Amino acid sequence: MSSLRNAISRRAHKERAQPSSRKKFGLLEKHKDYVVRAKAFHKKEETLRASLFKLKEKAAFRNPDEFYFQMIKTRTVDGVHKPESQANKYTQEELMLMKTQDIGYILQKLQSERKKIEKLTAVLHSVDNHPSNRHIYYAEDREEARELQSQASESRVTPPSGDIPDHIKRKTAASYRELEARNSRVNQLEKLYMEMSLKKELQKKGRKRKLREDELVCPTSKPVYKWRSERKR
Repeated sequence: MSSLRNAISRRAHKERAQPSSRKKFGLLEKHKDYVVRAKAFHKKEETLRASLFKLKEKAAFRNPDEFYFQMIKTRTVDGVHKPESQANKYTQEELMLMKTQDIGYILQKLQSERKKIEKLTAVLHSVDNHPSNRHIYYAEDREEARELQSQASESRVTPPSGDIPDHIKRKTAASYRELEARNSRVNQLEKLYMEMSLKKELQKKGRKRKLREDELVCPTSKPVYKWRSERKR
């Protein structure tokens, strides 16, 4: 019976389309689309209702004697809390101490980078130059010295660069790139160290003034200051 029922042609029911007068509103919403939209709307509505209830409950059970220091450190401007300015939060001594710690950290990093550069340069030195081990010959006169010098130049053999394996060449190139990057970092740290040291010195007591260009012995683009000489007991 099932095979006969499937053999009979039945009408294909199609969904109703959006009328031509309402094409500007897009596709016609079906019942299943409305169900999804209604559930999402009611879920948001319930979340807002629960949040409002919690806020009302919190306000109802608020302690009238509650106090915290932010109450007196802020002020309300047009309904918005504005905190007080913290420009003078630290004293001059505390600022000097923090700058000293910063300068010490920069100096430590600078010394560490210099040691790494020296170590890397010593490793690469043996690759670019000839071996450092040499024999010292002593000559009796100038003629013997010329002869020894000519024999040394003839016996000197430069190793061809083609005999170096490819992985050694790649490692050497990577080491040179690292050396260049570390040199650039050292220059940046030195510049930062000089700027921070100058700012720290300018914060100290004593009358000082910035020298003009015609007063400089060695012209430079950086600012130069001169402190007034004071008598020390």
